Amino acid sequence: MKWITRSHVHVDRVACPWLITRFIDNEAEFLFVPASQIEQVARESGAIPFDAPGVELGHHDGRCSFETIILHYGLKEPGLLRLAKIVHAADIDADIDLDPLARGIEAIATGFSLRFPNDEENLALQFEVYDALYAWCRLEVAKGE
Repeated sequence: MKWITRSHVHVDRVACPWLITRFIDNEAEFLFVPASQIEQVARESGAIPFDAPGVELGHHDGRCSFETIILHYGLKEPGLLRLAKIVHAADIDADIDLDPLARGIEAIATGFSLRFPNDEENLALQFEVYDALYAWCRLEVAKGE
C-alpha cells in the first residue's frame, strides 16, 4: 500500500512509517509531499494519509499520529505502548518533559534532519534507532512484570 505524509520528516513522521512498516504493512511505500498537496496526491495515488492536518491518522484528542495509528489498528504490545509514550512526549512540544527520553529522541530527529534532508534516506537510517529503542522498551516492560 501507499502511505502519504508531509515532507521534511521529524519525530512523528519517522515513528509512524517505522510503526506502519513493522506492524501494519511490511511492503509500505511512503510518499512525502508539501502539506498543501497531501489531499490531491492521496486522491490521485490512493495513498493513505497520516500525520497531516485534518486526516484520520493524525493528531486527535491530545494524541500524536503514532498513538492514533496504534489505536486505529488495535495494537496492544506493551513495548510498543511504552514507545508510544516516548514518541508522544517528543512530538508534542508541551509534553516534552513527560518522558525522560523525549528530549533525546527530539534531538536525534533534528540531527538526522540536518544530516540527511532526503526523507527516504532519513527514514532508512532512523529506522535503526527506532528498532533499538523498541528493543529497549520491550526489555523495560519485561523488567517491570
